[in-house]
Amino acid sequence: MSTSNRTVFCLNYSIINAMRAAVCLIFLLCITAHLPAQTLGGQSAYNFLKFPASPQVSALGGINVSNESNDLSLAFSNPAQLDSAMHTQMVANFNALYAGVKNLHWMFAYRNQKLQTNFAAGILYFDYGATQQTDASGNVEGVYRPRDFVVQLMASREYLTRWKYGVALKFLASNYGPYRSSAIAADVAVLYKDTANLLQASVVAVNMGGQLKRYNPAEPEELPFDLQVGISKRLAKAPIRFSLTAHHLHRFNIMYNDTLFNNENGFENASAKKFTFDKLFQHFVFSTQLLIGGRVEVTAGFNVLRSQELKVSTGGNGLTGFSLGAGVLFSKLQLRYARTYFQNNVAYNQLGLTMPLNQYFGLGSWGEKAGW
Repeated sequence: MSTSNRTVFCLNYSIINAMRAAVCLIFLLCITAHLPAQTLGGQSAYNFLKFPASPQVSALGGINVSNESNDLSLAFSNPAQLDSAMHTQMVANFNALYAGVKNLHWMFAYRNQKLQTNFAAGILYFDYGATQQTDASGNVEGVYRPRDFVVQLMASREYLTRWKYGVALKFLASNYGPYRSSAIAADVAVLYKDTANLLQASVVAVNMGGQLKRYNPAEPEELPFDLQVGISKRLAKAPIRFSLTAHHLHRFNIMYNDTLFNNENGFENASAKKFTFDKLFQHFVFSTQLLIGGRVEVTAGFNVLRSQELKVSTGGNGLTGFSLGAGVLFSKLQLRYARTYFQNNVAYNQLGLTMPLNQYFGLGSWGEKAGW
């Protein structure tokens, strides 16, 4: 076979495989587009799953599935971002929320060279503090501590040179005193990476599953399903990366419309059928990241839906919906910080660290056999 024929053959083979991956991606979109859509604010359980566990994701606007980074915590929201370079990484994130709410996030990753597969495990935990339990008359019956948590197992593999796919399995549990619930869910993701053009894109279907135990046996509840697509592009001649993320693609009108509150306060109820550009842009999250010398990250994001839902009708919107962050990347340690702005410029802070454990200690002969 001549060189030119061999080149044509390889090109055609790559195109065919890319088409196969594209067909799988379209099939995933078609399936998830027909899933139940009653999963907006106030209409689903386990809404703590929407909380961005990673400071970097928070700084990127709260939702991002395509940003390229050697940060294991990104895989918690997109299992296809779990990479072989994250082998033995450990992540610990700490969040200072409102009213004394405590939130912790931990992850660990491992690359099995024999299986050519990346694995990771993680937990996201919320403790809402001590709360009095009362009866209908207001009599105190005791004290309980509401808690939510999710345990997550992830795996990813490469397909050809530009594609990766990943899956995450989750066990969810909530404990609100006399009300307890649990569920199982799964995330499925496909990622495309073009290193020559400094471009990365991904599609993720998150929280597909159902309840194992209901808060009320007579009232089943939906999980907060979401279909997300994102694309990130780094400029060729400048250390800047831009990201665009679209979420809730399975439903057009996603603005939470509290008709009771609107009627009592004289506000106009949103029309579910009327097309507006506001409804269109509520699906988008915009972000940018400045990369300084490969050691420092400066990140900014804007979440349109958050800006619209949390705005005060009688006052200015301020920085509601914006988020900022910074990261310092050493060879053996990554430190990241994020500040996310909510209503009337009220913000919360997140701090995270990432450590490759195999660079701190070995496991002897057993570690060598295990690929540590």
